[in-house]
Amino acid sequence: MNVLFITLDQFRADAYGAAGNFLVATPTLDSLASEGVRLARHYSQAAPCSPGRAALYTGTYQMNNRVVANGSPLSARFDNVAMMARRAGYVPTLFGYTDQGIDPAMADGPDDPRLDSYEGVLPGFALGHYLPESQATWVEYLRDLGYDVPYGWRLSLMGEPERPAEHSLTSFLTTKFVEWLATQDSGWFAHLSYLRPHPPYAAAGDYATLYDPADVAMPIPPVEASERHPLHEMALGVSASAAPREEEAIRRLRAQYYGMISEVDANLGRVMSAIKDRGEWQDTLVIVTSDHGDQLGDHGLIQKLGFFPQSYHILGIWRDPRRTRRGEVIERFTENVDLAPTLADALGLEIPAQFDGRVLTPLLDGEIGDWRTSAHYEWDYRSYFIAEAETRWPRDRTLSRQNLAVGVGEDIAYVQLGDGTFKCFDLAADATWRTECVDADRVLRAAQEMLVWRQEHLEREYTDMLLEPGRPGRWPALH
Repeated sequence: MNVLFITLDQFRADAYGAAGNFLVATPTLDSLASEGVRLARHYSQAAPCSPGRAALYTGTYQMNNRVVANGSPLSARFDNVAMMARRAGYVPTLFGYTDQGIDPAMADGPDDPRLDSYEGVLPGFALGHYLPESQATWVEYLRDLGYDVPYGWRLSLMGEPERPAEHSLTSFLTTKFVEWLATQDSGWFAHLSYLRPHPPYAAAGDYATLYDPADVAMPIPPVEASERHPLHEMALGVSASAAPREEEAIRRLRAQYYGMISEVDANLGRVMSAIKDRGEWQDTLVIVTSDHGDQLGDHGLIQKLGFFPQSYHILGIWRDPRRTRRGEVIERFTENVDLAPTLADALGLEIPAQFDGRVLTPLLDGEIGDWRTSAHYEWDYRSYFIAEAETRWPRDRTLSRQNLAVGVGEDIAYVQLGDGTFKCFDLAADATWRTECVDADRVLRAAQEMLVWRQEHLEREYTDMLLEPGRPGRWPALH
């Protein structure tokens, strides 16, 4: 079986047709959902990119993998999807990026250049085509075509509306994959890691004008200042996270986001066509998800941050041609940490003990059983304060309080912040997270549920073994 593992950066759960968005055109994703299973309430476990991907790749919550920022190293002791694929006999090949910094203990001394960046490649992946933050190979390709383009995604992507879509970053990476595929025998494993629809909010070529801003719905407005948590208030005052206040500007921003989605969907169509032309479509497992979502103006915010669900509720599609259930929609809470153990199960591997996620196979087969009744995610914002803090022992312990955890249930959402404050939203009364729960008993139950969740998932590398003569498990198989 071939494996195609796709991540679309910053892709919200409600931004494609199969999820009920009747404005944005996503025929490829819709087709994949109709051939597989769509995870309707699927959540990333962290933001931004490195933390979200660490949870996805290792199947562990942030409280265990401790990748808390773009720049936090990923400990080499963790198993991951790439090493797992190698144990199953594949050569997992990356197209794009993984944004996982090297474990400092594995570096070649203090001058190892890999210690200067979080843009490392997840251990286990072979490189099909690597795209660092500079987007160097794509920029060089554009320069060869005669464009005057600077290095770096922030500036190079701003010019996408002025260039034909066939010259876009998304198209470039798709071409690299299709070229590689033509050289492969069956039984390949590819990770296609697209940057779009990540900002800047500037779609490529004709996709920049595909959607009329007048047709785009306005976002959820923020609550009055007196009702906001100080963290929300602070984010509204930062230019990088505050949404435009003018209606025309926010509509234009959202229209560009949808244009980026339609463009990446069209390129996914190219990928599917290439696989079908090889006669391998019925032998290819396809997984589609994202590292996190995008506020897209909701609650007055853009980008990915804080505790609101738009930053964490993401798309999830699992298309396995060996399964008979097609076009099913799973409404149970699922999480990105579930994908690694489910992939291990699909590949016939033993499920690594480190995984915090659950195997989705019973849900994919229509067996509900004992399943979680809430989803969880975390956001750690200590990176904003590290430069100012005392990191030597005894270190500034206020850093360890710059974080939050969220539990989302059927009718309530509870947010616990590291400074001791909390927010609790009554979703039964208002699904937009603008109405606080004032029932003390419901708040207490939600807080207790989060505490139990944390206790259940505490790190457990050696916790289930005892050093006793003859006891099974004295010599643990870590992976």
